[in-house]
Amino acid sequence: MASQKYRSAGAGMTEDLEMDMSPMIDLTFLLLIFFMVASHIITVQIDRRVNPPTATNSQVAKDAAGRVVVNILADGTIWAQDKIELTSTESITAYVDEARVRFEEAGVPTRLNLRADEDVDTRVVKRVVQAAAEAGVVEIIFGSFAVEK
Repeated sequence: MASQKYRSAGAGMTEDLEMDMSPMIDLTFLLLIFFMVASHIITVQIDRRVNPPTATNSQVAKDAAGRVVVNILADGTIWAQDKIELTSTESITAYVDEARVRFEEAGVPTRLNLRADEDVDTRVVKRVVQAAAEAGVVEIIFGSFAVEK
């Protein structure tokens, strides 16, 4: 019975029914804005004073989350990502441990992103790796430039 009423009401209409796409477009833009705001963009700031070594098998890491960036300059000085000079093994351990705690609270695994100059003494690199291990970070990403094979 009800369907007969709708058919008779629709029979008198001669114009085509069109769907209004404006609400759908509005919703799409709102979702786009939501995801842009909700997701946080992770960038790794590089220190231009570091000239990393080249490697034929280097790869770009897929996930930048949880990285603690430590830069080692050619003269052996050690700098944190946020421009803090780390002068002792204890300061390196404290810096990495603080970052590890912060990342663990966020539920992100912590990794040391070590960017050492190609001319730096390997003993300095070893000291930074050992200090990070004392802080509880054992996964290390070594920064290098990729070259063609």
